[in-house]
Amino acid sequence: MNSLDLQTQPEAQSDYAAVGGAPAVTAVVNRFYELVLGDDRLVKHFEGIEMVRLKRHQVALVSQVMGGPVAYEGRDLRAAHANMGITAEEFGAVAEHLIAALTEAGVPSEIVDRTVTAVAATQPDIVEVSATQE
Repeated sequence: MNSLDLQTQPEAQSDYAAVGGAPAVTAVVNRFYELVLGDDRLVKHFEGIEMVRLKRHQVALVSQVMGGPVAYEGRDLRAAHANMGITAEEFGAVAEHLIAALTEAGVPSEIVDRTVTAVAATQPDIVEVSATQE
């Protein structure tokens, strides 16, 4: 048996490749931050933040979540969001903006769902203010 006989199925394409790789993820992240910075509930958390650096980290994070070849090497999410007083409502608003940016870019709903599910798993590391404290 030669090695070609062992290849019965093509290699599965990552979500990252399916959406168009780095250019597509970068466009989504740029739109995401347009939405976030235009949201009065969220903009206060970005005052004094170096956005070029933040966007670079977000592109790496989203790329990694989508199975791309990019590894997120930024600070631990809990440390990066410490003492920001982010509420569950604000986290939800950010998730809504991510869904909107992905959807506007034509990302298939199953990829949007997988990406948002992965991001939602970070909520315990980001939200500091419970609903009872709001």
